[in-house]
Amino acid sequence: MNYYNYHRILVTGGAGFIGANLIRQLRDHGKEIVVVDNLSVGRNSYLDGVDVQFHRRDIRQLDEILPCFTNVDAVIHLAAFGNVVDSVQTPIDNFRVNAQGTLNVLEAARLSNVRKFVFASTGGALMGNATPPVNEKSVPQPISPYGASKLTGEGYCSAYAASYGMKTVCCRFANVYGKYSAHKQGVITRYIKEIHEGRFITIYGDGTSVRDYIYVEDLCNGIILSLNKDTENFDIFHLATGQGTSISQLADAIYRHFPNKVIPIKYEPVRVGEVDKNFAIYDKAQEKLGFKPETSLPDGLEKTIKWYKEHVL
Repeated sequence: MNYYNYHRILVTGGAGFIGANLIRQLRDHGKEIVVVDNLSVGRNSYLDGVDVQFHRRDIRQLDEILPCFTNVDAVIHLAAFGNVVDSVQTPIDNFRVNAQGTLNVLEAARLSNVRKFVFASTGGALMGNATPPVNEKSVPQPISPYGASKLTGEGYCSAYAASYGMKTVCCRFANVYGKYSAHKQGVITRYIKEIHEGRFITIYGDGTSVRDYIYVEDLCNGIILSLNKDTENFDIFHLATGQGTSISQLADAIYRHFPNKVIPIKYEPVRVGEVDKNFAIYDKAQEKLGFKPETSLPDGLEKTIKWYKEHVL
């Protein structure tokens, strides 16, 4: 398997959760980093201490972002309208960021002769209620506007590869957790804060819904492998752990890090658009990229909660 040396990397959403972790790992690999982020979700403080070229721009405006792509070798597109529940409430806003925004980033990359484009897609929301474990051959069937918008992004990546010869890769993320996630609305962030503050924790459904949780550093390693390895002109990879964890098991695992807290659980109806059970196998990513997640859920939660206790709680 060949490696390619893409030196100047543009990361959209680079001031967000995954971006803050990714840019540090890219810098460790000696990459020059350009960050494009409108800071609607991300935080400038997440870039502290990292040598990057930062542009506060909105991917919904092509003419605004195009100058940032000068002399860029590759793009990692993370910027997104980021969760299922919000997308159900505001599907048009979701489309404008995730579908139109992705098309704008692809077009800016094409006009700037970018050599490779890595797109942050999703496993669970895009696949819908497909029977797990899913893989790259499973048929997508989104049940939320968020999942549909990510599938649209994958479609445009395929089209740009075929129409313009741009090498594109779609990385379907499992549920990501880890440091620099304090601003996120994900379940792990919520439970850490709610348990620490002595509030009810809320479980939507009966606690048996299953997700695949991947530690952010493992995910970023997969993204970098998908960037550097010789992939097909258009390719798709699930970056996951292959392990399903129920929401009740997850809550118990987080509770163990707060031994003096006794917090009641409040059960609420399942929210519209949320997948019941999903996890993915990563065989293709392992075979073609050499990807293998190294962090178990207990170890990842320990690292994550340690970061929260030092920086947030």
